[in-house]
Amino acid sequence: MTRSVWLKADDAVGDWETRKRRITAGLEAGVDWVLVDAADVERVRELGSVNVAAFRTDDGDVIEEADSEAAAEPDAYVVGKDGEGDGTVDLPEDFSGSADLSAVRRGNADAAYVRILDERYEAFAEEAAQDAEHTIVVGEDWTIIPLENLIARIGEETTLVAGVESAAEAETAFETLDIGADAVLLDSGDPDEIRRTVQARDAAERERLDLAWVTVTEVEEAGSADRVCVDTGSLMDDDEGMLVGSMSRGLFFVHAETAESPYVASRPFRVNAGAVHAYVRTPDGGTKYLAELSSGDEVQVVDREGHTRTAVVGRAKIEKRPMFRVEAETESGDRIETLLQNAETIKVSTREGRTAVTDLDEGDEILAYLEEGGRHFGEAIDERIIEQ
Repeated sequence: MTRSVWLKADDAVGDWETRKRRITAGLEAGVDWVLVDAADVERVRELGSVNVAAFRTDDGDVIEEADSEAAAEPDAYVVGKDGEGDGTVDLPEDFSGSADLSAVRRGNADAAYVRILDERYEAFAEEAAQDAEHTIVVGEDWTIIPLENLIARIGEETTLVAGVESAAEAETAFETLDIGADAVLLDSGDPDEIRRTVQARDAAERERLDLAWVTVTEVEEAGSADRVCVDTGSLMDDDEGMLVGSMSRGLFFVHAETAESPYVASRPFRVNAGAVHAYVRTPDGGTKYLAELSSGDEVQVVDREGHTRTAVVGRAKIEKRPMFRVEAETESGDRIETLLQNAETIKVSTREGRTAVTDLDEGDEILAYLEEGGRHFGEAIDERIIEQ
């Protein structure tokens, strides 16, 4: 699921300068959407590139031609402000799921904004979700129960956007019922809170892998080969690296070059990943040959606990170097292997921590990622493929 962060910056936030500071902080942090009043759409466009949603507070009919020429069009119109959605127009006490959603149903709005004041408004949000591309729900006293109800009832017919006031609330919204809201609408002008909310979005999108221990059965010199260093645009931590290997069913965890050495300075943006034929895992769960990588491609960075993130390749550096062939056996008795450069700066992850490939011995246990099946053009397929 792709998550997103919306930033609320309508006139309820304050004057334009206050809204501008909030929007600028959002652009710098990497929010996906900014929600403003229709009059501010062009101002937001001038500040930077971001999806813009605008509250439509007219009757939902097409704006007069003279007005539309003067006003910039948003990426989405939102109805619900100054109406039933925000409680300005009361829902009847006996509300049973019938309300004026004509603007959405006629296609004059893309999204519905609903403050969850009581159970009637939950029902109103459910009805809006049947026609709205985005359904924004904001709890007045933030509680998880209405959000749980809506996640369970709405399904996939709309993008559910949960109103939050902090990164902690956003994290909870993304995790609710193990499914989570598709997006959050953050109502905060604190740049740090905005940045942390974007980080919560990124964390919610990341894949978590189950890494396994495999036992080294052989380490032997394998002559020279064309070796690939993957230099990324990100700095990696000591416990991070990439998953690479000669066989798609078993990829070895190879550490980034974060450690200092007597012979070379640390290069925490780099993974010395192996020979050109080897696979490297990508963020979409696929693989690429190391030889195929070039500037601008994305690769998956993983830590020892299996947490993943995406890094952009800045350069793939290919040079002829002496290599080791590392072979290992899985718990089920399967054999996997790869070629790694014969150098003390190339490290794999053992029970004892990082270990140079030059110090590996038969019987050592090292981390790997295992999966069944093979690959065709990097995509997992259910087909009998023999790799040896």
